[in-house]
Amino acid sequence: MEDSIFTKIIKGEIPSHKVYEDDHSLAFLNIHPSVPGHVLIVPKKQISRLEDMNGEDYTALMLAVHKVLGRVKMVLNVPYPCIKVEGFDIADHAHVHVVPCRNPEDFAKKETTTEPNHEVLAAMAERLRF
Repeated sequence: MEDSIFTKIIKGEIPSHKVYEDDHSLAFLNIHPSVPGHVLIVPKKQISRLEDMNGEDYTALMLAVHKVLGRVKMVLNVPYPCIKVEGFDIADHAHVHVVPCRNPEDFAKKETTTEPNHEVLAAMAERLRF
């Protein structure tokens, strides 16, 4: 299997704005966030779909998601740190979106398509980093 963009980020071949990492998972800011603080959490093993993960890897990923949810809620003071799992954009590597939401409209917003502002992303990553 060819390395996904997320595997390349995990290997350090593509830079990212990391906020959390453990032995099984990596969390980093989405460079095209739907709202500021939009985080992606990926398993370090390249597996296409969540339902294809074994129980141990799935549990490790969801524990990382849980930690990121709590961090996003606390640091960004949002009432609803939401999760999205859709798999359409990067279909070759399972991932979970954590979206800081203040209202239902935040959850429904589409990701931006503008050129990433890495200064803004770096500042947000610094705030959210564990």
